[in-house]
Amino acid sequence: MRKILVHGKVKGTILKSQNPINFLGTMDKKTGIINDKSHDLFQKSVKDRILVFPYGIGSSVGAYTIYSIKSNNSAPLAMVCEKVDLTVATGCALANIPLITVTKDEFSLLENGKEVSLDTDLPNPIIFPG
Repeated sequence: MRKILVHGKVKGTILKSQNPINFLGTMDKKTGIINDKSHDLFQKSVKDRILVFPYGIGSSVGAYTIYSIKSNNSAPLAMVCEKVDLTVATGCALANIPLITVTKDEFSLLENGKEVSLDTDLPNPIIFPG
């Protein structure tokens, strides 16, 4: 089921992971680069991307990591998940990063590197430019 948790309007390139993200243990707070060698986004930067991942894992302190990457100008433009946990929702709310959940089918249609627009005021918030 689709839910809008943090409103916003952005346009950018998808950075997609098939793996959950532990913001506290996986990401550099200053650069927004994934530093976990076992993660499929290892050495990729979330900065200025629309970050698509299935769900967040880990400690609630991860919310502060999300806030930190925003404070360090290294945050994604928006986040899209299949399901959302309290850590990701709190972090995005604190950092004012748009956050939505999508169905499993919608998740599978989102392609890494694809340019999209996200506008939470529309009935279908993800728009694929033609």
